[in-house]
Amino acid sequence: MYAEIVKYLSRSEKVHILIQSKEHKLRAEKVLNSSDVNLKNVKYFIKKTNRGWLRDSGPFIVKGNDKDYVIDFKFNAWAKYDDYKLDDKIPQFISIRLKLERFTAEYNGKQVVLEGGSIDVNGKGILITTEECLVDQDIQVRNPELTKQDYFQIFKKYFGINKVIWLGKGIVGDDTHGHVDDICRFVNDDTVVIAQEKNSSDDNYKTLNENRERLQNITIQNGARLNIVDLPMPSKIIYKGERLPASYANFYISNNAVLVPIFNDAKDNIALGILSELFNDRKVVGIHCGDLIWGLGAIHCLTKEQPTAFIKNF
Repeated sequence: MYAEIVKYLSRSEKVHILIQSKEHKLRAEKVLNSSDVNLKNVKYFIKKTNRGWLRDSGPFIVKGNDKDYVIDFKFNAWAKYDDYKLDDKIPQFISIRLKLERFTAEYNGKQVVLEGGSIDVNGKGILITTEECLVDQDIQVRNPELTKQDYFQIFKKYFGINKVIWLGKGIVGDDTHGHVDDICRFVNDDTVVIAQEKNSSDDNYKTLNENRERLQNITIQNGARLNIVDLPMPSKIIYKGERLPASYANFYISNNAVLVPIFNDAKDNIALGILSELFNDRKVVGIHCGDLIWGLGAIHCLTKEQPTAFIKNF
């Protein structure tokens, strides 16, 4: 599965992989070499980490007027686990290795906690997130002192955001407590896909419908109405008595392909078909994530895009 992801990415772009040790690198090279990976487009950074969910612990990269910058938000393992100190150092490590200037994201003198999977942007000043993840004051509280208006100021300062769309809750089984990358994603400047559950007895039914209702009257740049496309949810997946956060929305958009998690589910092809129509300039590829979802994440959670400036000296 990991090799499949790297295989498709390496066909059209450079891939950096964080690896725990030289021994792990040798093992990874052996697997990738046997999986039709373009090894010329793969490089490794040896860096010990606590976990592999780079989307959340990795650096945010923004494009300035003259160059790219690393924005370093604090990572605290979703305000749930104690083992995160190695992961929290990843933005600093990447900025040094790639020689990019790093700015610590602060508000009122304190570093802000933010994970990559908690937000999605359209590249035109619009950001989408959830109340459950960022402003819940009871469970997995990231920044207890911050309000919606505070977050808007933070997003405006560090990302150039001029509008924030707030959804309600995430899906059942989401260990992160409400990440938006399992429920709603931009597919272009003015269009989102929104996860929808048609089975009224499913625990996600009400929550996902409420999220869709919030989008109904949203306007974006130039007053245009946001386009909304429904994306089905896969059937419920249970492991050791717990529901797993399986979702087709956890896809990754690469240069020439869109890698979509699939689950040997009857709705796999429906989801792939919907995304193929929306991404008609890229090949939409299903990657079976049955094993990966046991770790409570999928393809978007594992990956972090890197601007062209990152790879000019690859």
